[in-house]
Amino acid sequence: MRLWSRELGPFLTLGIQLAITVVGFFFLGRWGDQTFGTTPWLTLTGLALGVTGGFIKFFRTVTRLGARSDQDAEDQERDG
Repeated sequence: MRLWSRELGPFLTLGIQLAITVVGFFFLGRWGDQTFGTTPWLTLTGLALGVTGGFIKFFRTVTRLGARSDQDAEDQERDG
């Protein structure tokens, strides 16, 4: 039997990964705006890229983890 932390750990980190991606791209865009004087365009672009990329990664990871979880459940049923 797996430990609960091993099974739930990847799911618990998803929110942190999403937040770091969005905030990171936001501040990267903000830095670009301050450097190049393009306020607010690079901030908005960075925010949009962070949200889009973060959600794509989020949904891919959830799909992969869900499939693995389903496969583990099928294996347990088959084994006994």
